[in-house]
Amino acid sequence: MAARFKDLALDAVDHQATADWWCTALGYSRRLTQPGHEPPPPQWPVPIHDPRGSGPLIWVNPVPEPKRVKNRMHLDVWGDTAELLALGATLIRRHDARHDWDVLADPEGNEFCVFPPPAGPRIPLTRR
Repeated sequence: MAARFKDLALDAVDHQATADWWCTALGYSRRLTQPGHEPPPPQWPVPIHDPRGSGPLIWVNPVPEPKRVKNRMHLDVWGDTAELLALGATLIRRHDARHDWDVLADPEGNEFCVFPPPAGPRIPLTRR
């Protein structure tokens, strides 16, 4: 084995706002600073995580340039396209006879695919 999956990284000009957007969209939260450690400066990358422990850690990294071309790698999510559009996503391509998913972009323009949620009981965003 040459490599093992660790985290995802997402670039954004406004990495703080993009981290907040993805937290809202995915039900994630910002990873808290360890006790006894200083909080990182606001210009540092923002780690966001799934509080249920099932999703990967995502680092939202600050970059100086806006996105200009199609992503070579992207996220696939189960979700509700209308809800994501209401949060500020942009529709890139609607599902059709060939594709059973929608392609959206987050407020920074990073594309992601939205698949209808699998059949069965809906998974709550927060623990009870």
